[in-house]
Amino acid sequence: MGYKIVAGANLSGAKLSGANLSGANLTGASLYKANLTGANLDNVNLYRAILYKADLTDANLYKADLTDAILNGAIMTSANLMGANLTSAILDSANLDNANLGTANLTSAKLTSANLYHGNLIGANLTRANLTGAILNGAIMTSANLTRANLTSANLTSANLTGANLTGANLTGANLTRVNLTGVNLTGVQNLTGVNLTGANLTGKNLTNANLYGANLMGANLTSAILAGANLTGASLRSANLTGATLNGADLRGANLTGVNLTGVNLTGVKNLTAQQLKVAIR
Repeated sequence: MGYKIVAGANLSGAKLSGANLSGANLTGASLYKANLTGANLDNVNLYRAILYKADLTDANLYKADLTDAILNGAIMTSANLMGANLTSAILDSANLDNANLGTANLTSAKLTSANLYHGNLIGANLTRANLTGAILNGAIMTSANLTRANLTSANLTSANLTGANLTGANLTGANLTRVNLTGVNLTGVQNLTGVNLTGANLTGKNLTNANLYGANLMGANLTSAILAGANLTGASLRSANLTGATLNGADLRGANLTGVNLTGVNLTGVKNLTAQQLKVAIR
């Protein structure tokens, strides 16, 4: 192989495709644009390593330590990162298409505009992670911890978030079309401005005081949901099911209620609800 595999090594541009580096100490090493396709990097120490634009396609990074690592623009398609430590790692614009991040620790990681299409994030810890503009279409995020994560403008179309924790997360402008939110904890999720929840299942969810200004809730199932004090100004609730929902103190100024099912809904204290809005709703 001819390369010195030690902490702090300069391996920029190194051709390490298929190499077995299991358990190696590469703390602070530079692997800029290195070719690590199919390499075995399980349990490798890459603390503060530079992997900017490195190619890690199909690489095995099982339980690797990537704390504070720089992975901007890295190609990690189908890589195995199960159980890896990516605390505070920088993965902006990284390609993690179909990658396995099950139970990985991504606390405070930066994943802005990262591609996590169809990724496996089962049980992953994404507390305070920055996922602004990230692509999470079809991702499996069951039981993932997204406490205080930033998902502004992220695309989560058809993602599976069953049992995930979204306490205090920022979902401004996020696309949650056809997302499975069964058992999801939305406590403290205040900012849902412009979020796309078309067809989402929000049965029984507590969205007290949530800001849903301009949100798209077309066809959403909000049966028995708690929307007390919620801001639904300009929101589209077209054909949504609000059977038994709580709307006390909610603001419905300019909201589209066409075809909305309001069976059993208590409208006491609802703000800015017009006769025209009720006329097009189903009661």
